[in-house]
Amino acid sequence: MSKKRVVVTGINGFVGHHLARELVKNDVSVVGVGHEPEISSDLTDVVEKYYCQDLVSAWPDTGDVDGVINLAGLAALGPSFDDPQRYIDMNSAIVTNLCEYYLGRNNHPRIVIISSGAIYSPDQSLPISESGKIGFTSPYAVSKVLTENQVVYYRQRGLDCIVARPFNHIGPGQAKGFILPDFYDRITGTTESIIKVGNVETKRDYTDVRDIARAYTKMVLAQSMKSTIYNVCSGKSLSGMEILNTLKSTMNRNDITFEVDPQLVRPTDIPEITGDSSRLQNELD
Repeated sequence: MSKKRVVVTGINGFVGHHLARELVKNDVSVVGVGHEPEISSDLTDVVEKYYCQDLVSAWPDTGDVDGVINLAGLAALGPSFDDPQRYIDMNSAIVTNLCEYYLGRNNHPRIVIISSGAIYSPDQSLPISESGKIGFTSPYAVSKVLTENQVVYYRQRGLDCIVARPFNHIGPGQAKGFILPDFYDRITGTTESIIKVGNVETKRDYTDVRDIARAYTKMVLAQSMKSTIYNVCSGKSLSGMEILNTLKSTMNRNDITFEVDPQLVRPTDIPEITGDSSRLQNELD
């Protein structure tokens, strides 16, 4: 029996590295897609085939596969306020090109579209389930709601599309632009005892990226799915202050203090978000 083949877009990114290895652990042949000319050197022994492609323009001819996990697109929430239309255009166009390609083929693979827990309104009780109220608190969130609406359309056209709503995730290899690597970078980059931060009182639901990869793998390989939308989260929240204090302790830099830089505070900073992932736990363990 031949191995299943799964396409992973954005494979050179933070989650893509972990996801590719998790799929291979599950005896899957991985087809990678990225905008870089070549695949990351540490993935050459993992990925069966690599396509360099601007997915905003077109989908590569990946042929018949068993699944697609779309990690491609703009993922950092903060910068979306500075370039809102780019987020909306890019994230939507990628889903259009992906789904239109597979509409034109007889083979309809499972397609996992990665949305975000950031689309939920903060004005509701916690933890938030998949039926929670949607909010539009950033251009990034707006772009993700748009891609979810595209999933509804393409399901009506016959594609097997499901939505993952991951909450914040952290782990090895995460680049700057997110809280943990940013704190780390500021601490290592100064000989002073003070760093600048944004709002460290906000609380978020963080999951290890390797658990995120396991969830996506189970979703794409499951024979069938009972629902179309799944939260991927831990069900607990941590404040920025707790993360900073843990990092200071781990790095033996308890001398570090901080001051809030207004330019690092987002225009609409939600006080706390915690997700309910019981649907995913009950269905896929």
